[in-house]
Amino acid sequence: MPRFHCPLPLAPGAQITLPPAAARHVQVLRLQPGDAITLFNGEGGEWTATVTRMGRSDVDVEVCTHDGVEREAARAVHLAVGMPANERMDWLVEKATELGAASIQPIAAARSVLKLAGERAAKRQAHWQAIAISACEQCGRNRVPTIHAPLALADWLHQTPAEGMRLLLSLRAGSQPLAQAAGQAGPVWVLHGPEGGLTAQEEDLALTAGFAPASLGPRVLRAETASVAALAQLVLQAPSLR
Repeated sequence: MPRFHCPLPLAPGAQITLPPAAARHVQVLRLQPGDAITLFNGEGGEWTATVTRMGRSDVDVEVCTHDGVEREAARAVHLAVGMPANERMDWLVEKATELGAASIQPIAAARSVLKLAGERAAKRQAHWQAIAISACEQCGRNRVPTIHAPLALADWLHQTPAEGMRLLLSLRAGSQPLAQAAGQAGPVWVLHGPEGGLTAQEEDLALTAGFAPASLGPRVLRAETASVAALAQLVLQAPSLR
Protein backbone atom coordinates (compact mmCIF):
# COMPACT_ATOMS: atom_id res chain seq x y z
CA MET A 1 0.00 0.00 0.00
CA PRO A 2 1.47 3.44 -0.87
CA ARG A 3 2.75 5.36 2.17
CA PHE A 4 2.73 9.13 2.57
CA HIS A 5 4.02 11.54 5.18
CA CYS A 6 1.17 13.76 6.36
CA PRO A 7 2.25 16.16 9.16
CA LEU A 8 -1.31 16.89 10.28
CA PRO A 9 -3.45 15.78 13.23
CA LEU A 10 -4.92 12.41 12.30
CA ALA A 11 -7.94 10.69 13.84
CA PRO A 12 -10.45 8.03 12.74
CA GLY A 13 -13.10 9.52 10.47
CA ALA A 14 -11.23 12.75 9.83
CA GLN A 15 -11.66 14.24 6.36
CA ILE A 16 -8.43 15.94 5.32
CA THR A 17 -6.74 17.44 2.29
CA LEU A 18 -3.29 15.98 1.77
CA PRO A 19 -0.25 18.28 1.87
CA PRO A 20 0.95 19.32 -1.62
CA ALA A 21 3.88 16.89 -1.78
CA ALA A 22 1.74 13.89 -0.80
CA ALA A 23 -1.05 14.99 -3.18
CA ARG A 24 1.39 15.17 -6.10
CA HIS A 25 2.64 11.69 -5.29
CA VAL A 26 -0.91 10.31 -5.20
CA GLN A 27 -1.60 11.86 -8.60
CA VAL A 28 1.63 10.51 -10.08
CA LEU A 29 0.58 7.04 -8.96
CA ARG A 30 -2.80 7.59 -10.68
CA LEU A 31 -4.73 6.57 -7.58
CA GLN A 32 -8.51 6.95 -7.69
CA PRO A 33 -11.32 7.55 -5.17
CA GLY A 34 -11.77 4.41 -3.14
CA ASP A 35 -8.09 3.45 -3.22
CA ALA A 36 -6.42 2.76 0.13
CA ILE A 37 -3.21 4.45 1.29
CA THR A 38 -1.14 4.61 4.48
CA LEU A 39 -0.39 7.88 6.28
CA PHE A 40 2.07 8.72 9.05
CA ASN A 41 2.61 12.06 10.76
CA GLY A 42 5.75 11.34 12.77
CA GLU A 43 3.93 11.08 16.09
CA GLY A 44 3.94 7.28 16.20
CA GLY A 45 2.35 4.47 14.28
CA GLU A 46 0.54 4.83 10.97
CA TRP A 47 -2.99 5.26 9.68
CA THR A 48 -4.97 3.65 6.89
CA ALA A 49 -6.91 6.11 4.76
CA THR A 50 -9.13 6.09 1.69
CA VAL A 51 -8.96 8.53 -1.20
CA THR A 52 -12.31 10.34 -1.43
CA ARG A 53 -11.65 13.03 -4.05
CA MET A 54 -9.06 13.72 -6.73
CA GLY A 55 -8.83 17.40 -7.69
CA ARG A 56 -6.62 18.96 -10.32
CA SER A 57 -3.92 19.72 -7.76
CA ASP A 58 -5.37 18.55 -4.46
CA VAL A 59 -6.45 15.23 -2.97
CA ASP A 60 -8.93 14.55 -0.16
CA VAL A 61 -8.88 11.43 1.99
CA GLU A 62 -10.79 9.94 4.90
CA VAL A 63 -8.65 8.68 7.77
CA CYS A 64 -9.59 5.19 8.93
CA THR A 65 -7.80 3.08 11.53
CA HIS A 66 -4.55 3.53 13.45
CA ASP A 67 -1.84 0.89 13.76
CA GLY A 68 0.61 1.53 16.59
CA VAL A 69 3.48 -0.27 14.83
CA GLU A 70 6.96 1.19 15.39
CA ARG A 71 10.00 0.42 13.26
CA GLU A 72 12.61 2.58 14.98
CA ALA A 73 15.97 1.29 16.15
CA ALA A 74 16.24 0.37 19.80
CA ARG A 75 19.20 2.75 20.09
CA ALA A 76 19.27 6.35 18.86
CA VAL A 77 22.29 6.98 16.64
CA HIS A 78 22.91 10.61 15.72
CA LEU A 79 25.28 11.43 12.85
CA ALA A 80 27.43 14.55 12.62
CA VAL A 81 29.00 14.48 9.17
CA GLY A 82 31.46 16.69 7.36
CA MET A 83 29.36 17.49 4.30
CA PRO A 84 30.48 15.63 1.17
CA ALA A 85 30.07 17.45 -2.13
CA ASN A 86 27.56 17.21 -4.94
CA GLU A 87 24.98 14.41 -4.77
CA ARG A 88 26.88 12.43 -2.14
CA MET A 89 25.22 14.28 0.74
CA ASP A 90 21.82 13.53 -0.80
CA TRP A 91 22.75 9.85 -0.98
CA LEU A 92 24.04 9.91 2.60
CA VAL A 93 20.79 11.40 3.93
CA GLU A 94 18.68 8.86 2.05
CA LYS A 95 20.65 5.80 3.13
CA ALA A 96 21.16 6.99 6.71
CA THR A 97 17.40 7.47 7.01
CA GLU A 98 16.73 3.99 5.66
CA LEU A 99 19.22 2.52 8.12
CA GLY A 100 17.61 4.28 11.07
CA ALA A 101 19.63 7.40 11.93
CA ALA A 102 17.84 9.41 14.62
CA SER A 103 19.17 12.72 13.30
CA ILE A 104 21.82 14.11 10.96
CA GLN A 105 23.92 17.20 11.64
CA PRO A 106 25.72 18.54 8.55
CA ILE A 107 29.13 19.91 9.57
CA ALA A 108 31.16 22.57 7.76
CA ALA A 109 34.74 21.37 8.29
CA ALA A 110 38.05 22.77 7.10
CA ARG A 111 38.22 20.30 4.20
CA SER A 112 34.55 20.50 3.25
CA VAL A 113 34.12 21.21 -0.45
CA LEU A 114 30.48 22.19 0.07
CA LYS A 115 30.20 25.64 1.67
CA LEU A 116 26.75 26.80 2.76
CA ALA A 117 25.43 29.89 4.50
CA GLY A 118 22.29 31.96 4.78
CA GLU A 119 19.45 31.30 2.35
CA ARG A 120 21.44 28.70 0.44
CA ALA A 121 22.00 26.71 3.63
CA ALA A 122 18.30 26.89 4.50
CA LYS A 123 17.34 25.63 1.04
CA ARG A 124 19.74 22.70 1.27
CA GLN A 125 18.46 21.81 4.72
CA ALA A 126 14.87 21.77 3.41
CA HIS A 127 16.02 19.69 0.42
CA TRP A 128 17.71 17.14 2.69
CA GLN A 129 14.68 17.00 5.00
CA ALA A 130 12.49 16.23 1.98
CA ILE A 131 14.85 13.40 1.02
CA ALA A 132 14.56 11.98 4.55
CA ILE A 133 10.75 12.13 4.34
CA SER A 134 10.76 10.31 1.00
CA ALA A 135 13.11 7.66 2.39
CA CYS A 136 10.76 7.11 5.35
CA GLU A 137 7.82 6.66 2.99
CA GLN A 138 9.79 4.03 1.08
CA CYS A 139 11.37 2.08 3.95
CA GLY A 140 8.46 1.98 6.40
CA ARG A 141 9.73 4.31 9.12
CA ASN A 142 7.01 6.23 10.92
CA ARG A 143 9.26 8.85 12.51
CA VAL A 144 11.27 11.20 10.32
CA PRO A 145 14.85 11.96 11.43
CA THR A 146 15.67 15.63 11.88
CA ILE A 147 18.15 17.07 9.40
CA HIS A 148 19.66 20.02 11.25
CA ALA A 149 20.90 23.25 9.74
CA PRO A 150 24.59 23.13 8.76
CA LEU A 151 27.00 24.32 11.44
CA ALA A 152 30.71 24.89 11.76
CA LEU A 153 32.37 22.11 13.74
CA ALA A 154 33.39 24.35 16.65
CA ASP A 155 29.88 25.79 16.94
CA TRP A 156 28.30 22.34 16.96
CA LEU A 157 30.70 20.99 19.57
CA HIS A 158 29.67 23.78 21.93
CA GLN A 159 26.02 22.71 21.80
CA THR A 160 26.24 18.92 21.56
CA PRO A 161 23.85 17.33 24.10
CA ALA A 162 25.62 16.10 27.21
CA GLU A 163 23.82 12.74 27.35
CA GLY A 164 24.96 9.74 25.37
CA MET A 165 28.22 8.36 24.05
CA ARG A 166 30.32 10.64 21.83
CA LEU A 167 32.47 8.93 19.22
CA LEU A 168 34.88 10.32 16.64
CA LEU A 169 35.64 8.12 13.65
CA SER A 170 39.42 8.29 13.39
CA LEU A 171 42.45 6.40 12.11
CA ARG A 172 44.51 7.49 15.10
CA ALA A 173 46.52 4.85 16.91
CA GLY A 174 44.63 3.54 19.92
CA SER A 175 41.16 4.01 18.44
CA GLN A 176 38.78 1.29 19.62
CA PRO A 177 36.57 -0.63 17.18
CA LEU A 178 33.32 1.31 16.84
CA ALA A 179 30.99 -1.35 18.23
CA GLN A 180 33.24 -1.83 21.25
CA ALA A 181 33.61 1.90 21.89
CA ALA A 182 29.86 2.48 21.64
CA GLY A 183 28.97 0.05 24.42
CA GLN A 184 25.60 -1.59 24.66
CA ALA A 185 22.96 1.04 25.43
CA GLY A 186 22.01 4.69 25.31
CA PRO A 187 22.12 7.26 22.53
CA VAL A 188 25.36 7.70 20.60
CA TRP A 189 26.78 10.58 18.57
CA VAL A 190 29.06 9.62 15.68
CA LEU A 191 31.23 12.37 14.19
CA HIS A 192 33.31 12.04 11.03
CA GLY A 193 34.87 14.30 8.45
CA PRO A 194 34.22 15.11 4.78
CA GLU A 195 36.42 14.24 1.82
CA GLY A 196 39.95 14.29 3.18
CA GLY A 197 38.72 13.80 6.75
CA LEU A 198 38.95 16.16 9.69
CA THR A 199 42.22 17.95 10.24
CA ALA A 200 44.40 16.99 13.21
CA GLN A 201 43.37 20.24 14.88
CA GLU A 202 39.67 19.46 14.38
CA GLU A 203 40.12 15.97 15.79
CA ASP A 204 41.89 17.46 18.81
CA LEU A 205 38.97 19.86 19.26
CA ALA A 206 36.51 16.96 19.25
CA LEU A 207 38.59 14.94 21.70
CA THR A 208 38.77 17.93 24.03
CA ALA A 209 34.95 18.16 23.82
CA GLY A 210 34.65 14.62 25.15
CA PHE A 211 34.60 12.51 21.99
CA ALA A 212 36.38 9.15 22.10
CA PRO A 213 38.28 7.94 19.01
CA ALA A 214 36.69 4.94 17.29
CA SER A 215 37.58 3.01 14.18
CA LEU A 216 35.78 1.25 11.34
CA GLY A 217 38.98 -0.54 10.36
CA PRO A 218 42.27 0.26 8.65
CA ARG A 219 40.87 1.41 5.30
CA VAL A 220 40.05 5.02 4.42
CA LEU A 221 36.34 5.22 3.61
CA ARG A 222 34.47 7.91 1.73
CA ALA A 223 32.43 10.19 3.99
CA GLU A 224 29.10 8.73 2.89
CA THR A 225 30.41 5.16 3.21
CA ALA A 226 31.59 5.85 6.78
CA SER A 227 28.07 6.91 7.81
CA VAL A 228 26.50 3.80 6.30
CA ALA A 229 29.11 1.49 7.83
CA ALA A 230 28.69 3.05 11.28
CA LEU A 231 24.92 2.75 11.19
CA ALA A 232 25.09 -0.85 9.96
CA GLN A 233 27.17 -1.74 13.01
CA LEU A 234 25.22 0.22 15.59
CA VAL A 235 21.63 -0.07 14.34
CA LEU A 236 21.12 -3.12 12.15
CA GLN A 237 22.77 -5.47 14.62
CA ALA A 238 20.50 -4.27 17.42
CA PRO A 239 16.81 -5.22 17.81
CA SER A 240 14.26 -2.73 16.52
CA LEU A 241 11.35 -1.25 18.47
CA ARG A 242 8.11 -2.93 17.50
